[in-house]
Amino acid sequence: MKPDSPPSANARHRVHRAADRAHYDRDTIHGIVDAAYVCHVSWHDGDNVLCIPTACWRVDDHLYIHGSNGSRMMQSLAGGTQACVAITLLDGLVLAKSAFAHSMNYRSVVIHGQFSTVCAEDKPAVLAGLVEWILPGRTQDVRAADANELLATTVLALPLTEAAAKIRNWGPRDKEADVDLPCWSGVLPMQMQAMPSKALDASCSTPEAVDHWSRGAVIRN
Repeated sequence: MKPDSPPSANARHRVHRAADRAHYDRDTIHGIVDAAYVCHVSWHDGDNVLCIPTACWRVDDHLYIHGSNGSRMMQSLAGGTQACVAITLLDGLVLAKSAFAHSMNYRSVVIHGQFSTVCAEDKPAVLAGLVEWILPGRTQDVRAADANELLATTVLALPLTEAAAKIRNWGPRDKEADVDLPCWSGVLPMQMQAMPSKALDASCSTPEAVDHWSRGAVIRN
């Protein structure tokens, strides 16, 4: 497999290690971002290099995160600090004939760039997008954020223009000398799966979307 449409040689998001696993097309990158609930944001705050996990969601060609106005991460990123964001989805454990050849199947995206602050006028709609991302139709059932909650929250957007996906989705690749060794090899598949819901308020009827979740639907496979 060859990487599709590789970026220019000096692009910082170009994949160098195992470049045959690289993908740069929007559909692949968007699909991996859309399958995730959490990303890891790395940046330098002037004294230390930090990496923080946080909720994320996508609208069009931007990744969004949010947090308290007092958050050191939000303040640093809102100030234009360069950032690197990573998303990883683990799809399987690859068991080979030799210990050295064991691996993992995964889908990942790494994004470089600068976050920009979502303006006050756009913030309600973008945050509503997060609630809909958590559970489609949820915004129709719950109270929307009030003025004070909106004022206390910073929402940041990162363009997906400097992004690269990396995917491994095959079985073990044993050395020829190891192929006939008398031990099992193969892939142990893994996926994130919804579990039955736990209602805290029995006085309310269960929404259809939550009922579907309770039946154990696979999450954004």
